Amino acid sequence: MASSVLRFRKLCFVEPVLGFQSSSGATTTTAQKDENGVVLNDDEKKRRSNNNKKKKKQPKEWRCIDNCCWLIGYMCTTWWLLLFLFHCLPPTMTGFQVPESPGERLKREGLTPLHPVVLVPGIVTGGLELWEGRPCSEGLFRKRLWGGSFTEIFKRPLCWLEHLSLHNETGLDPPGIRVRAVPGLVAADYFAPGYFVWAVLIENLAKIGYEGKNMYMAAYDWRLSFQNTEIRDQALSRLKSKIELMYVTNGYKKVVVVPHSMGVIYFLHFMKWVESPSPMGGGGGPNWCAKHIKAVMNIGPAFLGVPKAVSNIFSAEGKDVAFLRAIAPGLLDSDMLGLQTLEHLMRVSRTWDSTISLLPKGGDTIWGNLDWSPEEGLSCDLDKRKLSSSDTTNFNHSDGDIGFRIKDPIKYGRVISFGKAASQIPSSHLPPPDLKWQELLGMRSSSGLNLSCSGEVWTEYDEVSRENIIKVAENKAYTAQNTFDLLRFVAPKLMQRAEAHFSHGIADNLDDPKYSHYNKCKSIPFRIDSSVNGQGDNSCLKSGVYFVDGDESVPVLSAGFMCAKGWRGKTRFNPSGSATYLREYRHKAPSSLLQGRGLESGAHVDIMGNVALIEDVLRVAAGASGRDIGGDRIYSDIMKMSERINLQL
Repeated sequence: MASSVLRFRKLCFVEPVLGFQSSSGATTTTAQKDENGVVLNDDEKKRRSNNNKKKKKQPKEWRCIDNCCWLIGYMCTTWWLLLFLFHCLPPTMTGFQVPESPGERLKREGLTPLHPVVLVPGIVTGGLELWEGRPCSEGLFRKRLWGGSFTEIFKRPLCWLEHLSLHNETGLDPPGIRVRAVPGLVAADYFAPGYFVWAVLIENLAKIGYEGKNMYMAAYDWRLSFQNTEIRDQALSRLKSKIELMYVTNGYKKVVVVPHSMGVIYFLHFMKWVESPSPMGGGGGPNWCAKHIKAVMNIGPAFLGVPKAVSNIFSAEGKDVAFLRAIAPGLLDSDMLGLQTLEHLMRVSRTWDSTISLLPKGGDTIWGNLDWSPEEGLSCDLDKRKLSSSDTTNFNHSDGDIGFRIKDPIKYGRVISFGKAASQIPSSHLPPPDLKWQELLGMRSSSGLNLSCSGEVWTEYDEVSRENIIKVAENKAYTAQNTFDLLRFVAPKLMQRAEAHFSHGIADNLDDPKYSHYNKCKSIPFRIDSSVNGQGDNSCLKSGVYFVDGDESVPVLSAGFMCAKGWRGKTRFNPSGSATYLREYRHKAPSSLLQGRGLESGAHVDIMGNVALIEDVLRVAAGASGRDIGGDRIYSDIMKMSERINLQL
C-alpha cells in the first residue's frame, strides 16, 4: 500500500436513552401478592401463569453478533477438519503428495552447516510474556500475553491491553508492570497455533544439521524504540555477545544474519550501534561487522518504511481494517456494539515507539510530491504485469512500457488524501498547505481534556477541537514530508518520545553530530473511506487504498531501492563497496485450502515458507555467496523506479 484515501467523519453527540416509567395498581379480594407487592386474585394468577408459559416457548431473539459468531465457528471447524483430513490421508494419494522439503533435498546433495545463523524477527511476530503485573493479571506469571493462543484477549481484555501498553511519557514499563520478550527459537517460530513465522525455515535448517549451538533467535521487545531495547533489556549487548560467542565456538566462521520486516532496520541499527564508541554504542570498533558477519539476508525489508504506518497511527487502520469495514459496515464502530475496538487499539499502539521506525523515510525525494512519484504510471492490470515480467534474468529486463502503461497516472506521492477527488486532481486545484502547525499545537495544548464522557476510552483526539480537526482535513492531501507535521499534531506524545530516537529525512552529511544518537466523545474522527474504488477490476484504488508493487505490507520501493541503487557499488551509504544483490520471489497463491499458505507465496509473512527463499538461505549458510546463488533476480520495476529518484550517492 502506498497511500490512503481518508474522509472526515462527522462528529455527532448521542444522547442517552431514557428508560420508560410505568405504574400499575390493582385491588383484589385474595391475600396472595406477587414479588412487587401487588395483590392477585385467582383469575389474575392463572392469566399470568399462562403468559409465563408462552414467554418460555418463544425463541430467543437472533442478533447480528450471533450470525457473526456462528459464521466464524463454521469457518474454523471446516478449516480444522480439512487440515485433519489432509494429515490423515496417505501422502501418495493423487493430489495430496507432500513435496520434498528444501532441507531434505539439499542434505542429500551433501550440504552441511558452515556459518552460524542468527534470525531477527520483525514487529508483532515475537512472543511477549508477563514477569510482573497488576492484580487483574493473577495467574499469568511467565505466560504469553502476545503470541500463542491469545486466550487472555477474551478472558480479561482490558487487563490484557493495560499490560501491553508502555508508559506514555517514557516509552518504557509502566509502574508495576514488566512484560518481556520470550527467549529462544520458540519466541517467533509460530505466531499462533498453526500459523508459522520462522518454524519452516528453522526446520529446514535443522535438516541439514543446524541446532541450538549454531542457530539463534535474536528476540527483543518489538514495542520499544531500538535504543530502549538496550537501555532496558541490554538486548543489543546480548546480541553482540552471542554473535561473538557463535563466531568463536564455530571455528571462527562468520555469522549469516536473516532479519525479517522491521527486524531488518533493527539489525541496521545494531550494526551502527555495535561499532560506535561506548557508552552510547557497543564499542566494537570500525571493523567489528566485517570480522563477525558474512552476509545479511533481508526478508521483506522495510528499509524506507511503509506508508500504511501513517494510517495506523493516524486512524488505527490499514487496508485490512478498511476491507472489514467494506464487508461488514459498522462492525468496528463504537456506536454499534460499544466495543470501541479501534479506540483501544490506538491508545495502546501509540505507546509503542517502534511504530515510528516504520514511517516513510526520505521525504518527497524518495516517495514523491503532490504531482510526482517513482511509481508513476504503474499498471494494476495483472495480465499485463505478468506479460511484462515473464522473461527475467539476472537483471531487470521487463518491458517497462507495458508494466508502466496507464491512462490516468496515480499520484502516489499523496500519502494521505481527504477524499477521492483530492487524491486525483492537479495540485494547482488543492488548497495550499499553509497550516500554522505551531499555532494549532498551541491551541491544542490550551484546550485541555474533555472530561464530559467519563468511562470511555481516552485517545489523544480528545484534546483536539472540532475546528482544528476540520482545518486538518481541509488541507486535502499530504506527502511523506508534511505528513510528519500532521502526525506531530494528532499524536504529539508518541512523536515527541520517538523522534528522540529516529530520523526520517536524508542525511546530507553523515558526519553531522545530530546523527550520533538515535468530536464525538472519545472517538477517532478520521477513517479510511472503504466505499471509494477506482473504475474496473484492474484499478489500483480499492476500498479507499491505493495499491502498488510489494508484498502486501512493504512497497517494492521501500524494500528494493537501497539494494537497487542506494547501496549498489561504492556509495556514501556503502563506503566499503560491499556487494549487494536483489532477489525477488514471484508470488503464487495456493491452489487449494489443503495447501495451507502455499510453498511459493510472496506475501509478507507467508514468504517465510517459500521453498525458493529457504533454499537460498540454506545455500548461503552452507558457504555460498550471493553470486553463487544467481545474483540479482528481479521481476518488478524497481530499477526503473530507482532511476527516477534523484539522490546524490
